[in-house]
Amino acid sequence: MTTVLVLAERDSSNGTVKKTTLELLTLARRLGEPQVVWFGDQGSEAASVLGEYGASAVHVVGGQDMADHPVVPIVDVLQDLVAELDAKAVLVPSSADGKEAAGRLAVRIGSGVITDAVDINESGVATQSVFGGSTVVHSTVTHGIGIYTVRPNSVAPAPAPTTCTVVDVDTTASEAAKTARVVERTVAGKGGRPELTEAAVVVSGGRGVGGAEGFEVIEKLADSLGAAVGASRAATDAGWYPHLYQVGQTGKTVSPQLYIANGISGAIQHRAGMQTSKVVVVVNKDAEAPLFELADFGVVGDLFEVVPQLTDEIDSRSN
Repeated sequence: MTTVLVLAERDSSNGTVKKTTLELLTLARRLGEPQVVWFGDQGSEAASVLGEYGASAVHVVGGQDMADHPVVPIVDVLQDLVAELDAKAVLVPSSADGKEAAGRLAVRIGSGVITDAVDINESGVATQSVFGGSTVVHSTVTHGIGIYTVRPNSVAPAPAPTTCTVVDVDTTASEAAKTARVVERTVAGKGGRPELTEAAVVVSGGRGVGGAEGFEVIEKLADSLGAAVGASRAATDAGWYPHLYQVGQTGKTVSPQLYIANGISGAIQHRAGMQTSKVVVVVNKDAEAPLFELADFGVVGDLFEVVPQLTDEIDSRSN
């Protein structure tokens, strides 16, 4: 059967499999037999989870030497495994490192690369949302093997249990990889909310929130839904909310099942970051706000009146 390589993404705080990896496996099964490439510890422990979603093998790359150098060691290993396994496709997460690794790998092996795919069919045709989400494109690689980066939350992970074999990869960082070195790591503090790019529900605030204190109503709604909090560029540039939570072309791309936009007019930059959300709810007192064009449900009203009522209603039904 055709081998498809999947670059795993793991939680840096505890080493567990991130949901994005399970999404990649779900898509990879359409193209062939998925085999996972895992960098770091706990690859053996992850095998049972990966096997539950169709991975026939997990290639575990350990050693501090590999961890001390960014991106290039990933490309070295992927290049070797593509040749060794005669892989027909490679799927990686659409993170900053993932996109860089995909681009470098494509250059090395002379293949095409498709970035920010939101779907891949059995023929290897990828679906992309481009030009700020205004156009849907169907793309295919015509030279070499298919290399794809896939946006988080683009597909629901679907189990397909199989036996997953653990394969230890014995390798060291190449001289090219050693030209850049990681000298310090700081683990980002985690609150009780899900990670923005992986959340199934995102509640965002924009200019209409009016200030940093206005995000309290956004956070309360998010907490009632078990959601992540996002913000528009206008809100983060004004210092009302950390840039870490900016949704948009120059921020983070999200694709949740539910996206609730509060006080966000809908500039093209913001739309590019949330266009592929499955259901979009917009709350804005300006009935002409462009984001209403994307809305599945819209409420014309003051968010400080609408959002607290919504939060109270959700809380009353969950008790």
